Amino acid sequence: MGLEIREEGFKMKNIIIFLIVFNVTLLFSQSNDKPNFVVIFCDDLGYGDIGVFGSPIIRTPNIDEMASEGQKWTQFYVADPVCTPSRAALMTGRYPIRSGMTSSKRAVLFPDSANGLKHEEVTIAEVLKDQGYATGAVGKWHLGHLPKFLPLQQGFDSYYGVPYSNDMVNNGFTGHVYRKNILDPYFQAPATKFNVALVENTIEIERPVDQTTITKRYTKKAVEFIDKNKNQSFFLYLAHSMPHIPLFASDDFMGRSKASLYVDVIEEIDWSVGQVIDALKRNNLDRNTIVVFSSDNGPWLSFKIHGGSAGPLRAGKGTTFEGGQRVPTVFWGPGIVKPGVVNQMGSTLDLINTFASLSGGKVPKDRKMDGYDLSKVLKEKAESPRKDFYYWGFAQLHGYRTEQFKLHIKQREPVYYGRPTIILDKPELYNLRADISEKYDVAMDHPDLVDKMLDKIEKHLKDVEGSTPDQLVERLPKK
Repeated sequence: MGLEIREEGFKMKNIIIFLIVFNVTLLFSQSNDKPNFVVIFCDDLGYGDIGVFGSPIIRTPNIDEMASEGQKWTQFYVADPVCTPSRAALMTGRYPIRSGMTSSKRAVLFPDSANGLKHEEVTIAEVLKDQGYATGAVGKWHLGHLPKFLPLQQGFDSYYGVPYSNDMVNNGFTGHVYRKNILDPYFQAPATKFNVALVENTIEIERPVDQTTITKRYTKKAVEFIDKNKNQSFFLYLAHSMPHIPLFASDDFMGRSKASLYVDVIEEIDWSVGQVIDALKRNNLDRNTIVVFSSDNGPWLSFKIHGGSAGPLRAGKGTTFEGGQRVPTVFWGPGIVKPGVVNQMGSTLDLINTFASLSGGKVPKDRKMDGYDLSKVLKEKAESPRKDFYYWGFAQLHGYRTEQFKLHIKQREPVYYGRPTIILDKPELYNLRADISEKYDVAMDHPDLVDKMLDKIEKHLKDVEGSTPDQLVERLPKK
């Protein structure tokens, strides 16, 4: 009996030693590999549309858990308040005025656009590919729909998604019929009214795409990419088509929230986030991967119940008020990111520098870059190197922020942003630390600061002179 007990104890001791060695080896292997990167990018998601950012209605347990385990950034900006220029800035780390991916004549790229992101631009995917990364793009691209501008020509190994916004090629349905129903919480437009293409690599595989299943299909492709590349470093760009108008949810989520279709759509995106995190954990990649969750701009307020919320921020999509460019952002990476709330400035412009730093890559030295390396903030919660930000919209500089003060020199109508840009008679100054909603102009109280900020604006405008010409305005010949 005593011998049997000793043998059992010996076996148990060996099992414990094996588990310790296995776990140490696993942690060591993960910590010594180059980190993986996943960017989950929503379309028109508002600052107030996530639980951890204050939504009292929308349930986002997976994103909330990401924020609890990682970093919630409360002052994170996109470089432009509409789709194409915002995405160009994320990919290149440059204000879109430099790449020509912004226009005063045509806000974004359309299915009849002749151009896209120029090949001379260097993307995050290209920087990481040089370091041996596998690169995959899933979802909305909107940097050029012609084959020569699709992700495979911009550093990605694979692509699966819709190459532009999900309302394009719609015969006016969005602007006319949709607006008659935007006070109906559960109005869902017929998917067949939107003749949108689904593309795999460079081949169109479905038209019109069934948008009721698009979030699920993007998620499936994202998980497949993680599973396929679990043994090498990778960069996954998962850009959801939602919650851009028109809204669509799958059968599993339609009506689930008992609130509205918009809420259903966001809760399905949160489910998708959970699937990505689960795939990382299942493949033992969670301690060597950084996941960034964010949005390309603020909510499309003119669509009312279907357009989301910017929470306490002023205005939304298409404006350079905070609601248009300050977006809900979370960085997650249990083995890399030090948990906490970051109440300092950051931007999607900074991702290319940050990822390059963490992977050993290099950002281009032959052009003006506008990003900063946030890696120390992520790893040590150090002070953010970003101290200022320029608010561009529609190829025009609308404002400038330094520390807590923001100066407006131009603006667009807060809800119906398609109207012309307004040049202010005199600059407006807001103290964002004390007045997050931009309600109280304090320019009269800080004349010296206004002058200094105007001088910075003037220097910045000179700095961008001679940039790439407008790439959005040219159209394909009519058939």
